Amino acid sequence: MSGILGKKLGMTRLFQDDGRVIPVTVVQCDPNEITQVKTTEKQGYPAIVLGFSKLSKPRKTRKFRHQREFRVKEEELANYKKGDLVTLESLKDIELVDVSSISKGKGFQGVVKRFHFAGGPGSHGSHFNREPGSIGTRAKPGRVHKGKKLAGHMGSEKITLKNVKVSHLDLEKNIICLKGALPGAPGALITITKS
Repeated sequence: MSGILGKKLGMTRLFQDDGRVIPVTVVQCDPNEITQVKTTEKQGYPAIVLGFSKLSKPRKTRKFRHQREFRVKEEELANYKKGDLVTLESLKDIELVDVSSISKGKGFQGVVKRFHFAGGPGSHGSHFNREPGSIGTRAKPGRVHKGKKLAGHMGSEKITLKNVKVSHLDLEKNIICLKGALPGAPGALITITKS
């Protein structure tokens, strides 16, 4: 199993027979089509490219909204052909998967929200409440070092969760339920690979 692309639908919960309640994220994984098979002779490495979410008006260059490349082993390459479909059937016997997605964007944020700075006292005219404080050095080196934790753009970055448990698999509806919360807003593209 190389991987599969899906769309995050939202969160819900599953009730177990012993009374436990498990929070899960529901991902819709419609069949992915193999759009390209990369070989060691041509591209220098073995891989397949999966297309997900067909465009209503296909363009000359592509007919899918999303395309992602998955590395495969050289001996497995013979199992894949262009035009074949990859479904959730490949995850039937797998308990743990790795999940990647783009997290929700939170815009421009200060250091208290972005890096959990403590800030200063909020009363008695301190004028130092949610500010970062001194960031400079002395005459040597006379500049602010690179990589300093400062205010800036937060969120909207790729996040990968390892060893996420598969709680439920519905092959008829192409739905997979993964334990816990996954990064991204509802409707976000989710990449699922074997752990």
